[in-house]
Amino acid sequence: MSKSQTWSAKGTEFMHRVHARIAARAKVPTGFSSQPEPRSIGIYARGRQLIAGNFLFSGELTEAPSGSIWEINATSAMAIDELHGFAWLDDLAAVGDFKARERAQAWVSEWIDRYGSGKGPGWVPDLTGRRLIRWINHAFFLMRGQDQVWTDRFYRSLAHQTLFLSRRGKTVKPGLARFEAMTGMIYAGLSLQGMSRYVEPAVSILAKDCVHQVDGQGGLPTRNPQELLEVLTLLHWSVQALGEADRPIPHSIHAAIDRIVPTLRALRHSDGGLARFHGGGRGIEGRLEQALAASGNKQLPTESLYMGYVRLSAGRTSVVVDAAAPPTGAASFEGHASTCAFELTSGRRPVIVNCGNGRSFGEEWRRAGRATASHSTLAIDGYSSSRLGSGTRLGGLDREWLTDVPDQVPVEWENLADGHRLQVAHNGYQRTHGLTHARTLDLSLDGRGLVGEDFIGSISDGDKKRFDRALDAEKLQGVPFSIRFHLHPEVDAEIDLGGAAISMALKSGEIWVFRHDGTAEMRLEPSVYLENGRLKPRAASQVVLSGRAMSYATRVRWSLAKAQETPDALRDLVGDTIAGSDSF
Repeated sequence: MSKSQTWSAKGTEFMHRVHARIAARAKVPTGFSSQPEPRSIGIYARGRQLIAGNFLFSGELTEAPSGSIWEINATSAMAIDELHGFAWLDDLAAVGDFKARERAQAWVSEWIDRYGSGKGPGWVPDLTGRRLIRWINHAFFLMRGQDQVWTDRFYRSLAHQTLFLSRRGKTVKPGLARFEAMTGMIYAGLSLQGMSRYVEPAVSILAKDCVHQVDGQGGLPTRNPQELLEVLTLLHWSVQALGEADRPIPHSIHAAIDRIVPTLRALRHSDGGLARFHGGGRGIEGRLEQALAASGNKQLPTESLYMGYVRLSAGRTSVVVDAAAPPTGAASFEGHASTCAFELTSGRRPVIVNCGNGRSFGEEWRRAGRATASHSTLAIDGYSSSRLGSGTRLGGLDREWLTDVPDQVPVEWENLADGHRLQVAHNGYQRTHGLTHARTLDLSLDGRGLVGEDFIGSISDGDKKRFDRALDAEKLQGVPFSIRFHLHPEVDAEIDLGGAAISMALKSGEIWVFRHDGTAEMRLEPSVYLENGRLKPRAASQVVLSGRAMSYATRVRWSLAKAQETPDALRDLVGDTIAGSDSF
């Protein structure tokens, strides 16, 4: 991290504090001129935990049965952001009873006491926008039964936060944070008395970001599927609020929504959850369905790239493949070295997964989750297909971006007589080992089988010289590689057929069998499944095919297919335990 980046970040934080104090002292009108309908979705179980005094934020659990949420000694930047962003207010509103309302009112009032004067970590534009949305969404819930003194104080705090956001919102860098800040500004400008002048500037910035941040594939520079869902949700909220106020809505916002919707459908597995790539999780339960329904856009994905991903689908099976170069620069702070990785879901049951984002479990888990070895693809042992380089400091964290990424990722797909074929390759190991990784995936028409081939080879004379040097470094014992297939924690796997296969039993009753051609050694090893909202990583398993590349071309073939006794359709009545806990 350079000194200029350090001083720039410190200067921005200082100006945030200055304008927060100024805004908190301003004389402002109080009251609602109108109010949008509550649209944010909360989780009932989380709300009950909050009422009981069990506070779980970004993997940090604090128990305080009679305590306050503001007495939590949160240490991670993520947990602090979750607290001051007030998304937990959705969970209390989902419960909606007297105790839930009492907690919500007390904790909002305490925030005003502690931080309302412009102090504390919550006075940054994106968190302010997020907080404004929640306070306005649940205003009637919060004000019910309160006296005029409490209500006026609540209004003043909303107005002070709106003034701060109007002055500092333009400093937010493009991305999800700015979508949040501008949506919060639109909400506040439309809802609060005397704040309507802030609506048009926010709409203008939002419209421009829809052009420059949402590309022709309906994707974001970060290539994070869950982040794309959150952006779509924020755009819907803005459009609905503007429509209810009879305000004009720029065409670019509607156009961005129309581009995003088919992309999210392409990134949705057959169980309704999002594919987990580049820092994204499955998404909060119900949010994806709500966002797709609200769009009114019924366009289905076709066989093409969507935000750099390809979706293969047949029968009850969906496969989503990372078929493009990873994000770079500032967009890659949460990016993963996952090129050519895939996930597979059968019906309502994930089978092959990626480990996920470990940021809620600390920096070491976060780094581990970004490595190629944490994804279902081939990796040269000890190397990732993209490397972590220098970054900057954001939100209290030192964030490394991806560097030395593949710059050639050719992809082809075609329909065969008996299925669908995808071919994708990348040169992420070309500079280090002179090797290109190519992967072919064939999904049968009935969705009962996936056949794959992983190839690593030296293409040019220069590549061959690099490979020879890498071979010399290994004392001519071959360049070690591993092909990993991470399994969802609910997949029960065991070695079968005398070591020639691995059987995978799903809770639905389906049995899948993994086989390979014998050119690599097959093992069943421990793995982890990383998801926000849990105290620790979930134990899981992974199938590993390991070998050594001795020549300029090495191929490993494998297959994953339903057992013959498994019917094409099953009544999957076993309850889900998959957490849709990732939030923004």
